[in-house]
Amino acid sequence: MADGDPANNFPAGYVPPKVWTWDQPSGGAFANINRPVSGATHDKVLPVGKHPHQLYSLGTPNGVKVTILLEELLELGISEAEYDAWLINIGSGDQFASGFVDINPNSKIPAMLDVSIDPAVRLFESGSILFYLAEKFGHFLPTEIHKRAETMNWLMWQMGSAPYIGGGLGHFYAYAPIKIEYAINRFTMEAKRLLHVLDTQLGKTEYVAGDDYTIADIANFTWYGNIVREAYNVQEFIGAGEYTNVSRWVDQLLERPAVLRGRMVNRGFGTPDTQLRERHDARDFEVNREDLVIARGGERITFD
Repeated sequence: MADGDPANNFPAGYVPPKVWTWDQPSGGAFANINRPVSGATHDKVLPVGKHPHQLYSLGTPNGVKVTILLEELLELGISEAEYDAWLINIGSGDQFASGFVDINPNSKIPAMLDVSIDPAVRLFESGSILFYLAEKFGHFLPTEIHKRAETMNWLMWQMGSAPYIGGGLGHFYAYAPIKIEYAINRFTMEAKRLLHVLDTQLGKTEYVAGDDYTIADIANFTWYGNIVREAYNVQEFIGAGEYTNVSRWVDQLLERPAVLRGRMVNRGFGTPDTQLRERHDARDFEVNREDLVIARGGERITFD
């Protein structure tokens, strides 16, 4: 605290040590996988399917960015954008397998290999993957200099703002083992400021970066669309209904078939009919949704 009295700290009397040491679990959700070092914890080779792009991910906001874009490209008839999506269970520590760490040394989803190129191109960080795919296939990233710059502005804005939404508000409101008023207030204020930034922009333009649907929309939708609709059960608390322009834009994107499909891929939560644990063929959406797999007693149908 500013007055320097440890009695006012939380917990009362807490004084940060001169050198931090990892001597106790952090508590809360994901405590079993949090650690202050990087690198693999076990050896495991990642599977590789038949398609040009091998995605190793989970249906979180960052993971869904990539599957939405891939589905949008396929919706345009670009067969070269075909992909295999393999489920990475971060709660079980799949992201610390040696094969995954070889692609992403930061052990975060999503990670992807473009195996259509020899040697394969490794890709990590969701914004980097969006940029790579949009540039590779020439869609959802304008070439006109002003529009391109605006798209990249809003893409990077989202990449920078996500920690405040997920790691800040989401963590302290929903996942932390105790409710800390200061932390919740701090990140709620910043989340609402960011929502106001986006709402103001969408009051001027149809899409985030202007008149065209771009990777900036995909990146921002997966975070801000979630925070105003369902994430963390925080909607009433943050007054999500205030952001009418964001809500209009979310409804617009939810009308896109590729967005609906992309949101299902690698999803391991929600009702079974919203989950497609792995995606290896376009027909998986019709036959391998989790509710259909459950009805078959766990059997997944494969295609040659």
